[in-house]
Amino acid sequence: MSEFLFKPFAEMTAADYEAVGFRSGLEIHQQVLTEKKLFCRCPAGRYSREYDAEILRHMRPTLSELGEYDGTALMEFKTKKEIIYRINRETVCTYEMDDTPPFMMDETALDIALGIAMLYDLNLVDELHIARKQYLDGSIPTGFQRTTIVGVNGWIPYKDRRVSIVQLGLEEDACREVSDVGHRRTYITDRLGMPLIETVTGPDMRTPDEVAEVAQICRRLVRSTGRVRTGIGAAREDVNVSVTGGTRVEIKGVPRIPRIPLLVHHEAMRQWNLLRLRAELHRRGVTPEAFRSETEDVTRVLQKTSYLPVRDALEAGETANCVVLRGFRDLLNWQTQTNTRFSREISDRVRVVACLTRLPNIVHSDSSSETLSSAEWLAVRKAVRASKDDTLVVVWGGAEDVRTGSQEIAIRAKEATVGIPSETRQALRDGTNGFERILPGPDRMYPDTDLPPIKVTEERLARIREKLPVPIWTHEAWYAELGVPADVVQPLAVSAHAGLFEELVREWKIDPVAASVALVQFMKRIRRKGLDAGRLDERTLRGIFTLLRDKKITREGVYALMEKAARGEALPAAGALPPAPSGEEIEAEVGRSLGRIGGMSLHNPEKKGHVLMGLVMPALRGRVEGAAVAPRVAAAAAGRI
Repeated sequence: MSEFLFKPFAEMTAADYEAVGFRSGLEIHQQVLTEKKLFCRCPAGRYSREYDAEILRHMRPTLSELGEYDGTALMEFKTKKEIIYRINRETVCTYEMDDTPPFMMDETALDIALGIAMLYDLNLVDELHIARKQYLDGSIPTGFQRTTIVGVNGWIPYKDRRVSIVQLGLEEDACREVSDVGHRRTYITDRLGMPLIETVTGPDMRTPDEVAEVAQICRRLVRSTGRVRTGIGAAREDVNVSVTGGTRVEIKGVPRIPRIPLLVHHEAMRQWNLLRLRAELHRRGVTPEAFRSETEDVTRVLQKTSYLPVRDALEAGETANCVVLRGFRDLLNWQTQTNTRFSREISDRVRVVACLTRLPNIVHSDSSSETLSSAEWLAVRKAVRASKDDTLVVVWGGAEDVRTGSQEIAIRAKEATVGIPSETRQALRDGTNGFERILPGPDRMYPDTDLPPIKVTEERLARIREKLPVPIWTHEAWYAELGVPADVVQPLAVSAHAGLFEELVREWKIDPVAASVALVQFMKRIRRKGLDAGRLDERTLRGIFTLLRDKKITREGVYALMEKAARGEALPAAGALPPAPSGEEIEAEVGRSLGRIGGMSLHNPEKKGHVLMGLVMPALRGRVEGAAVAPRVAAAAAGRI
């Protein structure tokens, strides 16, 4: 394979990513705005850490219809986890615990999903079939999620091409994880069963930045409907990444789009470096067929070690094993991600599968840091009959967990001779990623026999289509033509006031810049002041813009009235507004403000005009446009009047 070496993230170019065959796609999970959950009548969107009871469950693998076990199910079973569900009687019922059959699908959720599918130009199904998708980590108490496909084969415009939307599904959300320590994983169930849509793109993104940019387009598109939830946890992205010679690896649950580029870069780097590691192993003759490892109990050998993590464990009655990886000398130091070595791939498996969560959970003979002493490593090497070409990995803990951990060390090392394991990875705060679980098999979905198919009628689609917003890319192109400020274009396209803006500009002939700035930037300013922007409903805004249209107030006066309304104060009648100031009144105010500046110490005298303008305009209370005042202010600042 190519000897291309990954550069730091900031130095990588599109040509570099093309050289490694970078490909990426998205699976975007977005909660939709309904009052009820998807298949029961419990309230949606009511979050609380309070709970009335706990339920304990153990997940066990079962044979599929083909007589096979799912790899993820077997991995989860090896963890021997106790799954605890904290339940609140106000947010869950017996349906979520699989003790009651499902209700029919929430009609509002289906309408929202169909509408968003139309915006993606998807081919809609004419009959929905509910399926069960296996969820094997315990985040859904039933072990499966009810889901359905709403549409397939759509697209969104991006740069000079189209990004394919493979499908859009409607499904139940899972529990929120509270903790995962040792053999106990705890969830709270308030989010469980809430309706969400899953949007799946094709692997069409060519650089990490493109992945984030496409995610933003999808985010803005669904928000433009006003029918999705916002806030922390309401939307989560899974990112699929591969490089030439690698495999699809999924980074789960990325909570914020700005984190995507660095995470995706590191996964591409990890896969490329693991492929280079495989090439080095094969050069040494360590192939899948030739791979050898042995495990020995080294508890007695290390009984008097000075390395505290091992010593404390053995003094507490725990055990230590050594796994010999034949021919792996120095390879656990092989770089995978930034400041990350192959040894972490092994440590992650031990942490997740063997539940040895106290870190460090392994030490190895390739490490240059202080772990075991040189004499102790020699003693271990002699005890396990290792050669100088072998790497030793020591793992410690409870006897059963150490056995599982030893097996995982050998499994992960052998996988290095094959290539890239199919995994789901978790996003870490430093932009790298860590092992989460084996990627589920292709047969994780099967028909649900509790619910009948749902016919999607033309009448229903026509009703939904009437209320759909214009696609955001159409609005954004029009805004740009109108000269709307660049930082206002995207927020306005997803604003609930996008329709009002169009009416103000097309029918009322309001200046586009004035209208857009008021509906976006003025709104932000009001929220930053802690005022109630909810009071600025469409009726109130129409009243304010009527005064602007009729020249009763200026653009500067719009904000003053918006702030007044946000404080709960009544708007003045048109006849009660003071008239526009005369030239003499403006001159007098400029003079008064100039006198106030005389008592100030200006750090930058060149800014005198800006300071003077800032004093004059509030005093005139939005009764005059800034353009009419600016020449007088400039003359006063220059000493000409």
